[in-house]
Amino acid sequence: MNAKGRVFKYGDNVDTDVIIPARYLNIADAKELATHAMEDIDADFVKKMQPGDIVVATRNFGCGSSREHAPLVLKENGVSCVIAASFARIFYRNAINIGLPILECEAAANGIDAGDTVSVDFDTGVITNETKGETYQAAAFPPFIQSIIQAGGLLKSLKERGE
Repeated sequence: MNAKGRVFKYGDNVDTDVIIPARYLNIADAKELATHAMEDIDADFVKKMQPGDIVVATRNFGCGSSREHAPLVLKENGVSCVIAASFARIFYRNAINIGLPILECEAAANGIDAGDTVSVDFDTGVITNETKGETYQAAAFPPFIQSIIQAGGLLKSLKERGE
């Protein structure tokens, strides 16, 4: 399992209300909700995002409330993965539950810049900044998380296994 895309870069403490502002949480349709992703921090995010692109941030990405909408709108916009120096634990769990790959790697988060092209090998945890020719090592996903992500989320994974 791999990802490759252009990077959208953000700093520390990008909270769930920045990822998807609370004023839109009454929207039930995920695709419509996703049109408002990141608009308070990056007004052109949805317009510029291409399927496969990658979000990179520094510390504590996804902090704030436990809303599941935050990783959902990133996935709905085609984000192939999020790389950060660290994640809020509830965001981490929600992302895996919906099948959005996320990797903690401080060196990559600090070394990758907006606009760089990055590829990720989820089986090995290798992150390659193709623009700069640099490679970083994150922890590879354990097999059970790989199966959740490959299935598209926890519920889909359980259905595939007949549970």
